[in-house]
Amino acid sequence: MAFSHSVCRWCFGEIPLLQLADWCVEMGIQGIDLLTPSETLKIKGHGLVCPVSTFPQDENGLGCIEKAFNKPEHHAPLLELYQKWIPEAAEAGISNVIVFSGNRDGLSDQEGLENCASGLEPLLDLAEKHDIKLVMELLNSKVDHPDYQCDFSSWGISLREKLDSERFGLLYDIYHMQLMEGDVIATIKNYSQHFFHYHTAGVPGRHELDETQELYYPAIMKAIQDTQFEGFVAQEFKPTWPDQKAALADAIKRCSTK
Repeated sequence: MAFSHSVCRWCFGEIPLLQLADWCVEMGIQGIDLLTPSETLKIKGHGLVCPVSTFPQDENGLGCIEKAFNKPEHHAPLLELYQKWIPEAAEAGISNVIVFSGNRDGLSDQEGLENCASGLEPLLDLAEKHDIKLVMELLNSKVDHPDYQCDFSSWGISLREKLDSERFGLLYDIYHMQLMEGDVIATIKNYSQHFFHYHTAGVPGRHELDETQELYYPAIMKAIQDTQFEGFVAQEFKPTWPDQKAALADAIKRCSTK
């Protein structure tokens, strides 16, 4: 069985959600990423799912990319946020809930890893109870997210090995990891068991997957398919074409394997 296609909501934020859902149905896209549980319920009538939810966040921004599980003082409020979010996500039919490391702010990689593990561990039983998986996204700290801690595959894999749970895995963002470490196809082939979800975008610029950028996505998609991956690959590029629908259709075509 081949993987399924999705698209990240925020990249097409100018398009009304249900119009984007119409595009998905027309193009054979099965999901829309990074929705809230309530937004997910709105697309169910189109036969679509949300493969990965967006993150919960309190009034102080806790839970976002920069402020998350690598600080012990965040653990209690994050636990409270996710104890509410995970059941809501499960009720909406979401299978994966996103989590972040947070920024280093002077923490060593080892200390940040230990802190993330102790903060995430109490959520694993809740994830098991609701048949949810927690996925930490690998992001670049070079261009888009300065000081983000989970910025190399090796760090994320070490965290997954420490937690040793099938309820926790990684979101391998191809764009972000090309910026940080390259070797995309070899990494996918060698470490696919750690990757529960994939995001795409062109490098450089995070735009369309066309010939203006350096990655050859047909080969990357074949590598993903060869690992027997049956989850979702989501488009997360910022469209620059005047016709955003055509840009999305082009990306899906380039990422469709035979």
